[in-house]
Amino acid sequence: MKASISKSEILGKVTAPSSKSYTIRGLICGALANGRSEIISPLASDDTTVAISVLKKIGVSIKQQRNYWVVEGGDFHAPTSQLFCGDSAATLRFMTAISAIIPGTSHLTAGPSLSHRPIKTLIDALQKLNVRCSNNNDLPPVTVEGGKFTGGATSLPGNISSQYVSALLHIGSFASNGLVIKLTTPLESRPYVMMTMDAMQWFGITIAFNDNLDSFEILPQKYKPTKYKVEGDWSSASYLLSMGALTGEVEVNNLDTASLQGDRMFVGFLEEMGAFITTGRNSVVVRQSKLQAIKADLTDCIDLLPTMAVLAAVADGTSEFTGIERARIKESDRVAAVTEGLQRMGIKVKSDANLLLITGGKPKGALIDSKNDHRIAMAFSLLGSVVGNTVIEHAECVAKTYPEFWDVFKKLGGKVIIDVQ
Repeated sequence: MKASISKSEILGKVTAPSSKSYTIRGLICGALANGRSEIISPLASDDTTVAISVLKKIGVSIKQQRNYWVVEGGDFHAPTSQLFCGDSAATLRFMTAISAIIPGTSHLTAGPSLSHRPIKTLIDALQKLNVRCSNNNDLPPVTVEGGKFTGGATSLPGNISSQYVSALLHIGSFASNGLVIKLTTPLESRPYVMMTMDAMQWFGITIAFNDNLDSFEILPQKYKPTKYKVEGDWSSASYLLSMGALTGEVEVNNLDTASLQGDRMFVGFLEEMGAFITTGRNSVVVRQSKLQAIKADLTDCIDLLPTMAVLAAVADGTSEFTGIERARIKESDRVAAVTEGLQRMGIKVKSDANLLLITGGKPKGALIDSKNDHRIAMAFSLLGSVVGNTVIEHAECVAKTYPEFWDVFKKLGGKVIIDVQ
């Protein structure tokens, strides 16, 4: 599918979609609780659909109502077929760990993009806990032999993926001997681990951890069924707020300004770049403004890289982004994808392993290969609305986290023609 974008004037009010990360965490915790839980205001997207499909295959009952999902968890059985995780990294990584407490053997497979993303670090950490598991040369598919999980102590680096840490945290309370996790390198994307512990706390699980978030201890305990409300997604909101900063005025509701989500930092970045912002209790308004270059460390909000990159493309001066190394192992190599797209639009870009330099200018319309990466597609739609004559290939990939994106884009005044091909 192609999205052809013309120069647009953006104006309006919109509700941020629910958080994908919190929806998946809510589903996982509900599945681990023995009884009936409700996930209120969940996000329906490709990634959450895959998570539901996998959980159902291990005996979890999930009934999807319009505004809430009912999860009946706590009674796992061995899967009778492969656990296909699509391109949802959180589903694959969380379920790899959870498979250690599921009877029988679990075979976890992945979609085209996720099949190229690493998993060995988590496998190594589980093997230190005497879990019999394997992978394919650091990549999916994964095989796990589950059953009695005794726990103990394990270690792993914290700078590859926070999802490995979250995966282990989810199963810690099932360990008969408790679980201790030590990180051998500083944790990156710290907010996501805080989000995991926040969700687990809603379901009655307490975790001891130190201020550096490099040591965690979980004693044996049980998840408790509950009603769990999913908050708005700051990652998805970043595209909506950027539309206001670039081409008009946008008010985004359903945003918790005190959220643990790392991408909440985006408002601060916009303010530093000179955007006109008004913040309410649960909403943010951004108006078009002249943007200035910024120096920003994206270590704890790496998903903002594509959004920040396209803002930098029209800002005065040269922006510097650090903490970007892990962006190379997302749905695409996002550093390479951003560089390629901006260069096609006439913007100067330089990069090395952990630094991206973008000199703002006057971008021109271009053909953009999204690399089937939802964040690349949505980010470059922003520049398309500024300069027009922009075509984004594989535009359907936004369904991974924001299926309604193109409809919302039109609602706000974005001029886009979708060619299904």
